[in-house]
Amino acid sequence: MQRLARSLFTSGARAAKSVNAPIRDQNISDLVPLINVSSLEYASQAKHLSTVNQALQDKGMLQLQLGFADDDSHFLQTLISNLHKHHNHGLPITHSAERGWFWDVRPSSESFQSHDHQARSETMQEFEWHTDCSYEESPPRYFALQVLQPDRCGGGTLSVLKVDRLLRLLSPFAQNGLSSHDYRITVPTEFIKEDGQKHIRGNMLAVYPGCCQLRFRDDITEPLTENAAKALEELKDVLSGKNAEEQALHLTPQSLSRGSIIMMDNRQWLHARNELRDPRRHLRRVRWDATPFGSAGLSCA
Repeated sequence: MQRLARSLFTSGARAAKSVNAPIRDQNISDLVPLINVSSLEYASQAKHLSTVNQALQDKGMLQLQLGFADDDSHFLQTLISNLHKHHNHGLPITHSAERGWFWDVRPSSESFQSHDHQARSETMQEFEWHTDCSYEESPPRYFALQVLQPDRCGGGTLSVLKVDRLLRLLSPFAQNGLSSHDYRITVPTEFIKEDGQKHIRGNMLAVYPGCCQLRFRDDITEPLTENAAKALEELKDVLSGKNAEEQALHLTPQSLSRGSIIMMDNRQWLHARNELRDPRRHLRRVRWDATPFGSAGLSCA
């Protein structure tokens, strides 16, 4: 808990800012439950914890809308700690050897949070389809993003795509290739941890009856065989195609307004963002419940 508190970005007492209600279309409403949170105490209430846990189990994603200012993320810190205590969620993972549980997702051209190296999330650039921590032997099952300042200029839309829907678009050949342990995944410099591991070798896809898991980030993934390369190329072609676009949801700054928290199953959903237009856009991220990738017997949303 102390490590988490130290990792938070704090600028002292701040005046409460207005919180706008999110604007959601029917597709988002059908797939992403919305829970309004009127006070910090909700993070410790048994009924609220059960509702959040069940939504993550059933849908793999939900949106919380805070009705109060919380720029230091006390609610999110308490919520995840209580999900660990009462619903067996694993505690958050550290982002690197130099960072704790929380990471500030905001553009910066000079001051970087880890290893004096700019992370992709610290740029204004588009970030294509990926899952978080694909370079970890045990990626976090869940991550959350709290909106401290949405993009006020229309950029920074968060797009999400359900893995099981993507799987229907892939050929059996591609599924087999992606399931092979024939990929070298490089750990980004800013996320190297104490053991100094710079890459892992493993599979990108794990499929079991009623359950599938994917890890993917193109710019750090190297196929080691011809079949692995062909499978990866098909995955990228599908992700850039019309059918995948029709399955994707796009959460604009109006959908994820200030005070929104989006919580997502990192094994079951891919996410991406378009180019930022507002240099003051600011989200805060936390990842938790790390589990060896492809573990059999895990429940899926």
